[in-house]
Amino acid sequence: MNSRRRDFVTGFAAVAPVVVAYIPIGLLWGTLAASKGLSPLEALLMSVVVFAGSAQFVAVDMWHDPVPVLLLTLTALIVNVRHVLMSASLSRHIDAIPRALHPIVAYFLTDESWALAERRALQEPLTLAFYLGVSLPLAATWWIATGVGAMLGRALGDPSAIGLDFAFSAMFIAILMGFWKGPSTAGVLAMSGAVAAGTYLAFDGPWYIVTGGIAGALYAYSTWRRGAEA
Repeated sequence: MNSRRRDFVTGFAAVAPVVVAYIPIGLLWGTLAASKGLSPLEALLMSVVVFAGSAQFVAVDMWHDPVPVLLLTLTALIVNVRHVLMSASLSRHIDAIPRALHPIVAYFLTDESWALAERRALQEPLTLAFYLGVSLPLAATWWIATGVGAMLGRALGDPSAIGLDFAFSAMFIAILMGFWKGPSTAGVLAMSGAVAAGTYLAFDGPWYIVTGGIAGALYAYSTWRRGAEA
């Protein structure tokens, strides 16, 4: 097995549990989209063009006739501003990927692909084959699951009734634990979580995503500075 195929298979193996978790989440979003009047084709196109689960859930929650295009666009930008931080982090590890292919890396960047790519970079260089092994199954599963969910509509019932709406949160918590490095990690998570929770309770809208990410990054930076100056 050549190195590219081995890296792709390694990426696929790493992401397989996450792919399973994507299925109920995608089905849930598809059913919600159908309940708001989107056709299966429209739901599928949104998943392919937008490809951002959090933003899609926020958008479908705000969806009504006429569609508030400006508000939806602004909200999606707020929800996805964390991608700026993830992109900056990932940019340190993609020197081996040709610059012409960086837009592909950016398109497939999700919370899960970023987390798994960062974990890979802790052990060995990040390659395009590994990244695609992680990203392509995630994207294909999301597209198919949301399309099927939209076709089935409400026939699936309410997935939240059996706790499937928590699948996304549980999945990402499990991925984050792979970064555990002791008390310093606990501090970052605690600071990010506390600020996000406080913002969620104090303000309407998805601002908690932004403030939580920034708070965690600032805490990590301040901890690093203290260690460097010691």
